[in-house]
Amino acid sequence: MNRIFFILSFLFFCSISNAQDSLATAEPPKIDTVKYTEKDIQIDSSTVEAKTFSKDFKKKYTDPDFVYEQKMPEKGLWQRFLEWLARLFERWFHFESAESSFNFVSFFVKTIAVLIIVFVIYLIVKAIIDKEGQWIFGKNANKRNLYYSDIEKNIHLLDFDKLIKESIQSGEKRVAIRYYYLWLLKVMAQNHYIEWDIEKTNSDYLYELQRPAHKEEFTYLSYLYNYIWYGEFEIDETSFSKAQNRFKNAIKTFSNE
Repeated sequence: MNRIFFILSFLFFCSISNAQDSLATAEPPKIDTVKYTEKDIQIDSSTVEAKTFSKDFKKKYTDPDFVYEQKMPEKGLWQRFLEWLARLFERWFHFESAESSFNFVSFFVKTIAVLIIVFVIYLIVKAIIDKEGQWIFGKNANKRNLYYSDIEKNIHLLDFDKLIKESIQSGEKRVAIRYYYLWLLKVMAQNHYIEWDIEKTNSDYLYELQRPAHKEEFTYLSYLYNYIWYGEFEIDETSFSKAQNRFKNAIKTFSNE
């Protein structure tokens, strides 16, 4: 058995040595070399046109699609105030996150703004309904409030002749015209042409008059009064004299009939 193993080993090593000898003696393959001459070089003789950018080429790329770096907008004073208020609320009420606190502050501020606007509208409407709208727009607000609150309530107790003289002496012709108009209503009520009520309007009194002549006269005097009193402008001596005479005649007419 050992003899057979020895013979096989000997044959194996002999085959390996023959293979190494054959590899060592084998010649490498020959590579054909190519030689180029100057005639083989091709020269490009075509003309090259230089390309340049137009001066306003950047204008074509101003669309948002060409903006690759988005810049965060700068925060304004109002935005910074809301964020400060949100941080304050977050510390006070322990919100879950800064975003929740900011959303609450935004809603809170908007609600307050709406309530203020509603309150202002309510005051304006109430003033107009109460016939006090001039305190917002008029020049003589304090005087007008006094006339509506005190004089109209005591129309039957006032001495209009004395009040008119005092107004004329102080140069308040518009106030004198108002006294004339209230004096006229007082006389009409005393002689049962109308029923006096502080809540009634000129149209209500006009409807109560029976005679066409009275209606016509009262319509004109109401127009004259509204034009002078609510017009908020000073009248000259001539216009005041004409209005004064017209009111005096009307008061005399309703007093005698």
